[in-house]
Amino acid sequence: MCGSGNGIQITLNKHQKIRAALCWLPELASLARQHNDANFLVLPGRFISTENAKEIVDAYLGAEFEGGRHARRVAKIPVCESIPVEGEIR
Repeated sequence: MCGSGNGIQITLNKHQKIRAALCWLPELASLARQHNDANFLVLPGRFISTENAKEIVDAYLGAEFEGGRHARRVAKIPVCESIPVEGEIR
């Protein structure tokens, strides 16, 4: 959790096998798990209440990856991770 959640999400998603989702609604948290197999939940602390944060976390933890057509898309992520970005040092 940070102010907007953007900084943490961007930083986490630079790492292989990390799929961080920025969620400000319970529905987004559920879909992040169900459709994208998100393994990190990022919350925008300045924009949600404590009660809303609890609802988002509960929705995230209560959802499971659906696989199927979503699994094919998620399986493509490691291929993208291995493509160097211009100017990036590896």
